[in-house]
Amino acid sequence: MKPSIQLRLGQNLTMTPQLQQAIRLLQLSTLELKQEIQEALESNLMLEIEEDGQDSLSLSAEAEDLPAEKPADAPEESLGAEGSTDSIPEELPVDANWEDQYDIPPPRTASGSGEESTDFLARESQEETLRDYLHWQLNLTPFSDQDRSIAMAIIDGIAPDGYLRVELEDILAEMDDEEIGMEEVLTVLHRVQRFDPPGVAARDPRECLLLQLEQLPADLPLKPQAEKLLRDHFELLTGNNEARIRKLLKVNSEEVRQIFNLIRSLNPHPGSSISPSDTRYVEPDVFVQKKNGRWLVSLNPDTMPRLRVNPEYAALVRRADNSSDNTTLKDHLQEARWFLKSLQGRNQTLLKVATRIVEVQQGFFEHGEEAMKPLILKDIAEAVDMHESTISRITTGKYMHTPRGVLEFKYFFSSHVATDNGDQASATAIRAHIRKLILAEDPKKPLSDNKIATMLSNDGIKVARRTVAKYREAMAIPPSNERKRLV
Repeated sequence: MKPSIQLRLGQNLTMTPQLQQAIRLLQLSTLELKQEIQEALESNLMLEIEEDGQDSLSLSAEAEDLPAEKPADAPEESLGAEGSTDSIPEELPVDANWEDQYDIPPPRTASGSGEESTDFLARESQEETLRDYLHWQLNLTPFSDQDRSIAMAIIDGIAPDGYLRVELEDILAEMDDEEIGMEEVLTVLHRVQRFDPPGVAARDPRECLLLQLEQLPADLPLKPQAEKLLRDHFELLTGNNEARIRKLLKVNSEEVRQIFNLIRSLNPHPGSSISPSDTRYVEPDVFVQKKNGRWLVSLNPDTMPRLRVNPEYAALVRRADNSSDNTTLKDHLQEARWFLKSLQGRNQTLLKVATRIVEVQQGFFEHGEEAMKPLILKDIAEAVDMHESTISRITTGKYMHTPRGVLEFKYFFSSHVATDNGDQASATAIRAHIRKLILAEDPKKPLSDNKIATMLSNDGIKVARRTVAKYREAMAIPPSNERKRLV
């Protein structure tokens, strides 16, 4: 074939830098948005925090209760320089980055030198791990050099929950010493198991509970029976076989109840009291409160600083010539305006979506989970005239402060189940009904999944037994045979 030149027409979807920035800001959480704003303040000399005056990014709206109201329009960003006529172009080149269009300097670092500075506060704020705590106790315990090496290998094999996750044979092989036998490894293990917290270095839940029982006072009532139950009949305990336990331990129902309470007082995860928890702080994006019989939805003013364009630098753009400095100022001014516009768009979209959610789920705010209505992203998208992908981005990682707690936007979305009267029930409401029925059941005769499905059907909610089982397992509620308890 000979090479030839052909002309073809086609259509491609492209994204301008403005749209890329707006989409990125939509999906950022509150903490990520604060970091993005801080980076913008450090890299763009035109942006500054407004110390006084009206917050140009604050918005509020009321959810529809009796009359319907739409979110208020946000005012334009304050440019500071009077008579400034510089306008943002309608379009920038597609498939481009801000750095390709503007002369943006790199963000400033915390330290002026190129050397990495030591963050002493971060180092001091580090929490002690379970492994550190066990090594500290190891240094205070007299061990021979050989036993110390075995103990260190054992501690290194302990998981954050406190259980030994490494086989003793592997520890013995790791020592690579013919003089060390399994008996010596077991001896060192028993010494490590005496460390704090009680139950640490156990190889299974039965051994963990036994270790904790052994450290309780010897005169504790029913302690021998509890140890025998754990040591010889652990499967009866997990199966809650009360009749068999009474026969084997030769105790009555009241004593069985006391034994169960004693075992329940132990900690099956001893490492949880020492290991640092992965604490995640949540800042709500919107507040929902009822005033004068109407649900008011407003943005959280503390989630972002008040931003504006620096008036002095904006005035320099008007007076400057076509030098390189003037070009840099124009580039920064253009980017600052688009950044403020993207923030306003994000806030307006966030407030509009939150308001619509509150309008639909007013029954939840008034009466709780049982009044939750089915809701999907498509319903909100059609109500606010946006695409589902936009609703998905704006509801991801966003939180709402309500009288019933701080809840994620995604919490209000759930599938639906048809009812007898032709309406639809939310899956969240069905789970709430199931939880309510289980909490009100007789502990001696807990409700089976089939019985719960029958009771829901009597209330007009038709669900299959397997659906009840799925919702029950999702709420981490054990089946009826495991819920049976003594009173």
